[in-house]
Amino acid sequence: MQALILAGGAGTRLRPVLGELNKPMAPVAGRPFLEYLLLQLKKHGIDEVILCVGYKADHIQSYFGRGDRWGIQISYSCETEFLGTAGALKLAEEHLHEKDFFVMNGDSLFDIDLRTLMHYHREMKATATLALAHVDDSRRYGAVGINELGRIESFVEKREGYAGGLINGGIYIFAQEVLDFIPGGELTSLEQDILPRLIGRDLYGLPLKGYFVDIGVPADYAKLRSDPAQLLAAVD
Repeated sequence: MQALILAGGAGTRLRPVLGELNKPMAPVAGRPFLEYLLLQLKKHGIDEVILCVGYKADHIQSYFGRGDRWGIQISYSCETEFLGTAGALKLAEEHLHEKDFFVMNGDSLFDIDLRTLMHYHREMKATATLALAHVDDSRRYGAVGINELGRIESFVEKREGYAGGLINGGIYIFAQEVLDFIPGGELTSLEQDILPRLIGRDLYGLPLKGYFVDIGVPADYAKLRSDPAQLLAAVD
């Protein structure tokens, strides 16, 4: 199985904490956060990974190389200009040879059984499947609405006053046809531009239980650094 990790962002909200270091390389318990995602993939039998890199890509490439240290095969898709999450995925199209593949955000980890997600995706004959996490306060993330069959019917934008619910857990499975919805060479967002267009086109969400962490803001990153026990357990 193949997985692609979106790791090209500069992480401007973490700049006061990380300085010029890019977000995927943010240290947690002596390792870059991105390394935990690779360990999670390896744990679930995924040993072919494409890293979509951009900002300070050389830092990521020099640390991870071709993946020999982790027993995985790493290739790189490098942005020369910021293309957004969907634009970065489209740029990496030439690396993607499997019918269905995983895509992961490089700044969050959702401790789920990836094989369960893939089995569901194939059983539903989905175009795209999102792993959904339940949080007590979804205001920072926005919420995802599904029907009784698991089809995604809505994406609720981040807003004040919206409390608990299902959110995008940052792990996707896409069929190759998703790439046809993404224009090449343009700044395009998965969350804002592409996923809403897939509603009604066999777009599914699977609620799953598991540890979820997102390091996108300084407070959450600081909390993780002070207590990384659950993160360490997720990749053990």
